[in-house]
Amino acid sequence: MPAKSKAQQQAAGIAFAAKEGKKKVSELKGPSKSMYESMSKKELHEFADTETRHKPKHKSESS
Repeated sequence: MPAKSKAQQQAAGIAFAAKEGKKKVSELKGPSKSMYESMSKKELHEFADTETRHKPKHKSESS
């Protein structure tokens, strides 16, 4: 499942780092915290590993 925006990809990357123990869970906020709690390590890796070219900074409200 690819990220739909650079912001989603970044949040997934932060949550993935926390799952691996490279970032403290207490430092997570907003989308990265919710992704950490609801997604598996594999899902986070797939989300964070998405190609960034041609992605908007943020997902549009209509999508």
